[in-house]
Amino acid sequence: MKKLLNTLFVTSEDAYAALDGENIIIKKGEEVAGRFPLHILEGIYLFSYPGASPALMGKCAQLGINLAFCTPRGHFLCRVCGESRGNVLLRRTQYRIADDPYQSCRIARNFIYGKLSNSRHVLDRMRRDHGMRIDVDKFQLASTQIRELLTQVLEQTSAESLRGLEGAGATVYFRLMDDMILRNKEDFFFHGRNRRPPLDNVNALLSFVYTMLGNDCASALEAVGLDAYVGFFHRDRPGRTSLAQDLMEELRPCMADRFVLTLINDRVVNGKDFSTQENGAVLLSEDGRRKIQKEWQEKKQVKITHPFLKEKIEWGLVPYVQALLLARYLRDDLDGYPPFLWK
Repeated sequence: MKKLLNTLFVTSEDAYAALDGENIIIKKGEEVAGRFPLHILEGIYLFSYPGASPALMGKCAQLGINLAFCTPRGHFLCRVCGESRGNVLLRRTQYRIADDPYQSCRIARNFIYGKLSNSRHVLDRMRRDHGMRIDVDKFQLASTQIRELLTQVLEQTSAESLRGLEGAGATVYFRLMDDMILRNKEDFFFHGRNRRPPLDNVNALLSFVYTMLGNDCASALEAVGLDAYVGFFHRDRPGRTSLAQDLMEELRPCMADRFVLTLINDRVVNGKDFSTQENGAVLLSEDGRRKIQKEWQEKKQVKITHPFLKEKIEWGLVPYVQALLLARYLRDDLDGYPPFLWK
């Protein structure tokens, strides 16, 4: 086992990173907001506009520290890496595993375990927080059914059997989506998942939020040096970021679905934010998209305790931490990929 070093996330959009001897300093204007020795770092992720000094970029390349630049909204821009740390080795490992059905399934089942576990937790939270407004017994039954699926997921050795369990869990979970919509049922109802195009307001919301989450996951994977287009559960398809789709599976229930339910139940969105086209497709208005993006950025700034690292991070950093853990597993720094299990 290799020693795991620290990763520095700089999330202030007005922060500038510079080199001071063997340290990285974070400046806001003329004020030094932080100072960290470079020898304890294996990665630096900048979510800021000012960026970093050429001296720091050169030093990171020399020391083999992964320095990644992202916009404050989480869109990956570029990465600085030197000769001493070749991400080509990481990607070659990723490609070899992606070509091995058994090895791919070992990773994929952790993604699906995380998805089903988080789906179950969404139902349990709903039962606990809104027991007077829902059919508690129906939610308890669904939770039990998903729990039984969880015991089977980690035993699977083929992608096809894993897809069957994932589909069964999604059916149980989405069957209760309409019950979790507590307000404005005239404008917001859910009779099943549909997309390309979405045919109702809830599906339009889900598709839009899934797209934002998918972009965040793709940026996170690129930032750690992985190929977002080569997945382990979702197979290769031109133009599809298959590994990003893999990574977001475990994050859909806790990051996206609950966010959509909050938008509806807190009346952040209403029927005026949508329009129906001649072909039946339901689209978000420009104001609606702007409203949702604002709420999404605010959600990403809320701090939680990461269940594996046991450290406080912002919601918006969860895809980056999971991508980092996946890269560490592929480098044999971890014995297994730890899915994000929301609590």
